[in-house]
Amino acid sequence: MLSEETVQHWLDDYVAAWRSYDPEAIRALFAPHVTYAYHPWDEPLQGPDAVADSWLENRDEPGSCSAAYAPGLIAGNAATATGETHYSDGEHFFNLFELEFDDDGRCARFVEWFLKRPETTDK
Repeated sequence: MLSEETVQHWLDDYVAAWRSYDPEAIRALFAPHVTYAYHPWDEPLQGPDAVADSWLENRDEPGSCSAAYAPGLIAGNAATATGETHYSDGEHFFNLFELEFDDDGRCARFVEWFLKRPETTDK
């Protein structure tokens, strides 16, 4: 049974893999049959190799961002997670992940939803 602690551990490993861009750490997050979509309308990537290749093709500069995510709703092997991503150039995103896990705790389905924080000015 999926627990909040299991999801949080996976999210922490996700952030660590994103920061390191270690191909093995990226692949280890995902089930062999994973589908991974950066947006809900995208045709998803298929398999951990495709996910790792995509991450490695679109790297953020080292130290240019920070992120923190936390589990939301959990039902069976499915979960949501919410969080924020901050970039050193001032961009700020609010994130929602749809996650489904296999019995080994690897993500089998990942869909990202994100909103860019609107620019604000002092009044």
